[in-house]
Amino acid sequence: MTKLSVNINKIATLRNARGGNNPNVVKVALDCERFGAQGITVHPRPDERHIRYQDVLDLAPVLHTEFNIEGYPDKRYMELIKKVKPIQATLVPDPPDAITSNSGWDTITHQEFLKDIVAELKETGTRVSIFINPDPKFFEPAKTIGTDRVELYTEPYATLYPTDKEKAVKPYVEVAHLAKELGLGLNAGHDLDLHNLKFLKESIPFLDEVSIGHALVCDALYYGLENTIQMYRRQLDL
Repeated sequence: MTKLSVNINKIATLRNARGGNNPNVVKVALDCERFGAQGITVHPRPDERHIRYQDVLDLAPVLHTEFNIEGYPDKRYMELIKKVKPIQATLVPDPPDAITSNSGWDTITHQEFLKDIVAELKETGTRVSIFINPDPKFFEPAKTIGTDRVELYTEPYATLYPTDKEKAVKPYVEVAHLAKELGLGLNAGHDLDLHNLKFLKESIPFLDEVSIGHALVCDALYYGLENTIQMYRRQLDL
């Protein structure tokens, strides 16, 4: 089974646009779980333009599904993970001013840095995943780093999907099988939506988890949050 983790960053963006606490991020997260989400993902950035560090502290004790905290492993992120001890920490190479994640780790160049970070995080009992591009050369080093999982950066897949879905998914299928051979768990995320998710799942049936936020929240404006989560679940429950 491939789990659906709902990224609630955009819910926090909406709240922050007006101030106050509407929508209530904690309530929305709990409702997402109640509506069928099998995990909640957040990405607290240093400028707190969406999820705030306090949101993470508020969410941690009340969530019932898997809590996944994404971020660049700076001092503040590392301290947060050690304090919260989420089920999963997903490491991304974003600089602080990035609008959104736009590439995976170069696990060759940053191998020693990531190896130390992963070991430090795993001491807390947290499962570690690293954001990675669909290039085979990065997977052996990822295994050496000691990460439990890799998360496939799927924007290139989503971009090419409308014109040539077979070509779009081919590199992902290749590296997915390589990850499986190496004993790495497999997540995926970025620009996945109701149009391209099912084909990715059909092509890589052993995906452990997908993390989806922007598209899911946009769809919820039309279909409602509960219905939208169920629609996404149906793309995965093949």
